[in-house]
Amino acid sequence: MNTTNSFLTPIVQTMPPSGIRQFFNAAEADPEVISLGVGEPDFVTPKRAIEACARALESGRTMYTPNEGLLELREAIAEYLDSRFQLSYEPSREVLVTVGGSEAIDLALRALVSPGDEVIIPVPGYVAYAPLVGLNGGRAVELELTAEQDFKLTADALQQAITPRTKAIVVNFPSNPTGAVMTAADWLPIARLAIQHNLVVISDEMYAELTYVGEHASIASLPGMRDRTLVIGGFSKAFAMTGWRVGYLCGERELLKGMIKIHQYTALCAPIMGQIAAIECLRNGQEDKEAMKAAFDERRKMFVQGLNEIGLSCREPKGAFYAFPSIAVTGLSSQQFAERMLREAKVAAVPGHVFGLGGEGFIRCSYASSSAQLQEAVERIGRWLKSAELLSPVHAAFSTEFSRACGSLSL
Repeated sequence: MNTTNSFLTPIVQTMPPSGIRQFFNAAEADPEVISLGVGEPDFVTPKRAIEACARALESGRTMYTPNEGLLELREAIAEYLDSRFQLSYEPSREVLVTVGGSEAIDLALRALVSPGDEVIIPVPGYVAYAPLVGLNGGRAVELELTAEQDFKLTADALQQAITPRTKAIVVNFPSNPTGAVMTAADWLPIARLAIQHNLVVISDEMYAELTYVGEHASIASLPGMRDRTLVIGGFSKAFAMTGWRVGYLCGERELLKGMIKIHQYTALCAPIMGQIAAIECLRNGQEDKEAMKAAFDERRKMFVQGLNEIGLSCREPKGAFYAFPSIAVTGLSSQQFAERMLREAKVAAVPGHVFGLGGEGFIRCSYASSSAQLQEAVERIGRWLKSAELLSPVHAAFSTEFSRACGSLSL
């Protein structure tokens, strides 16, 4: 018996490790593997932001900031949300700068969830939500979204999941892992239910700027929703700032007070260097952001077409930078498929089951890699599917045609 393990709380002992990290670590260990596992842009942070950070460091700006973050950054975030998404927040009291979006999610759940509270989590969804609910003694209620509904949240499904113990719902659109988006019309019946049942909505909008079809709509912008919604965003995805660790949490001032108190005792403040870079991105980095978005859009179209042509049915992801193809035709489980693809095709992706109910039978592939790598990944997967005889003759023929077609493409 491992006596040291007994020091850990039961919740931590039973918490599963991240399924995303498992395949990321395996890919890192083999230089021949093309990794489509971790959601990280292959772009470098905009040069202007790097230069602004360097100037600040050279001038000695290496100290703590206010717990809530630099006021200049909070003002820039408020201006940005107002101009882009019609969300109005007071910079001094309704915007909190966090250590990435991950801390914002943690703060929101810690401040809201008491033992016994239920939190509805639409799935397939980001892997961190349910464990964080559990750490606070709450119960994560998974609400399955389906491919037939384009992985959107519907009012009928939400109504069935609500109980007298329901405290909050966590929503993430554009979605990681499915790439689904919600329109303002989609949100209206959800908002009515939230008001009717007095629910708080935690809206993770980290991929808001990476919406390719239509415009991003925040549930917080709907009538009656601003003061019961916590909006989470950041700079990691749209501005290629994953390592800088800067996010934000916006909400009604009395709600936000509780999260600020937790933040004061834990993270204290986000790194000043990252905050300065974030200011520059919001003020002068929009052109860089749009260029990255356009590149992701082109990769999205090419990659999803390629997956469909080699026999892996994939619906169109309308946002984020993930494809969520079905692997049901192979007869393998998601875990089996991902493990064999990593070992035999040298391509890493994440098995869909780690994202919760409805994820089995799918894999998540990030297309935030270069076009050349994505093309090579599709070719490798197609060759492997054919050689391993995991497809029907018709699908195998598609795979061969795609490999031939790729030889004449310049991507």
